[in-house]
Amino acid sequence: MNSLPQICSEPSNKRVRPLGRVTSLANFISPVRNGAVRRFGQTIQSISFRGDGNGGKTPGVPQKPCSKAAAPTPPKRRNSTLWSETLDVHQKGTFSTKEIKRQEAIFELTRGEQDLIEDLQLARKAYHDPMLKLSIMSEEELSHIFGDLDAYIPLHEDLLAQLATATGPDGTVGQIGQIVVSWLPGLNAYRDYCSNQVAAKALLDQKKQDRRVQDFLQRCLESPFSRKLDLWSFLDIPRSRLFKYPLLLKEILKHTTPEHPDTPHLELAITIIQGVLSDINMKKGESESQYYIDKLEYLDDRQRDPRIDQCKSLLCHGELRNKSGTKLHVFLFTELLVMTRPVTRNEHHCFQVYRQPIPVQDLVLEDLQDGDVKMGGSFRGAFSNSDKAKNIFRVRFHDPSRGQSHTLQVNDVFHKQQWLNCLRSAISVHHSADVTTPTSSPAADAHSKRHSSKISSVIHTEETPSPTSTSPSSSSPSSRSSSSSSSPLSSPSPKHKTKKDKRSLCALGKRKETMV
Repeated sequence: MNSLPQICSEPSNKRVRPLGRVTSLANFISPVRNGAVRRFGQTIQSISFRGDGNGGKTPGVPQKPCSKAAAPTPPKRRNSTLWSETLDVHQKGTFSTKEIKRQEAIFELTRGEQDLIEDLQLARKAYHDPMLKLSIMSEEELSHIFGDLDAYIPLHEDLLAQLATATGPDGTVGQIGQIVVSWLPGLNAYRDYCSNQVAAKALLDQKKQDRRVQDFLQRCLESPFSRKLDLWSFLDIPRSRLFKYPLLLKEILKHTTPEHPDTPHLELAITIIQGVLSDINMKKGESESQYYIDKLEYLDDRQRDPRIDQCKSLLCHGELRNKSGTKLHVFLFTELLVMTRPVTRNEHHCFQVYRQPIPVQDLVLEDLQDGDVKMGGSFRGAFSNSDKAKNIFRVRFHDPSRGQSHTLQVNDVFHKQQWLNCLRSAISVHHSADVTTPTSSPAADAHSKRHSSKISSVIHTEETPSPTSTSPSSSSPSSRSSSSSSSPLSSPSPKHKTKKDKRSLCALGKRKETMV
């Protein structure tokens, strides 16, 4: 124990082996936060090792322990074993290639149910319960964010039990069609959960501003059990799982022979799950639309268009810039295009309506080429003519006297095309029933002539709706474009929509993409 004074004292002529000294001290010297070394309750501010080979310099105190730091625990991985890999060579030879692919698809369905149950249980045990116990969030807040996740576990356990019963001694499932036909209607229980997701996500994002919540979620993210997924990824897993069922069933049907007893049942099951998803989408769309409608704040009562109460779905929304460079959050509802400015009132986010909302039936869309318009919003841009605006389009009323036009800029070409597709689809639905050519007013004609040199493509109302163009990610519907004029067309009153139009509007709201 007298070796420590020798190390701290000036070195003698005898050569010192630093490696041996460090090793011998490792048992009773440990680093502390400020880089000093602690020995039996005494702090030694510096320790120097001098020898013949170090050039006479004193190296600094190491900040890390002398022993090698342990590597971080790798994230937990899912079991990716295939059904065919569970068979030996002799068993595999007794099945045809088509039957092996069919069993692989059924096995994927089964394994997915197991993974979903594990994730639902994990969300409760690793996130909900600890945050409630540590008072990081209140019980009411957690209930609003997590919903009734526990109630869905028995639903999926029931499917697993039925599949296990149908599995033979050789590991194959003979018939699955009748099982899924009777089980799929139970997925309607997810309607309320999916409808609440917009409000739940908003509350979770708001709570993340709390330092305790942020620290807890970050520690969970760095833990192996999270698989590098954040909390919202776990909460969104049930919704994403719902949309995998049609794909899984179609894959099973693809590898099922036409004469197999499962074939008619699988076809019926696909129809059932598509109907369930359609209902969930419609309910979720109505809930999301109402959530943002309640967040709108009007500066003037004249801004509140009565059509806002008829909006049952939000087609798309996102942040854009107007011609002056102001950031606007734009909402395209089934009946109205609303431009807003995000504001905060008493720590609650809302959207202040900017200018007058444009009814979709009175909306004219102009696709502008890059460089057609010079956008403002920067001091440097005021003195430069070299930078031309890109990814821009213009929206306005048919009758220019009803409100001003808005030139909007999107971040990139992809999102511009998404907006154009969604706007065109919404316009085409409103004008597909009855299209007539009106006599243009003098003001409209003058407005058209004044802007004819800048308009690269004006979307007219002769467009016919396309079932493949009901979302921003869909291809653009067929349209007639004009690069020289924009003659607005009259539109039918929304009170005289046909059943076909109503179905088109519902379909338009079922598939939507939120652009941020």
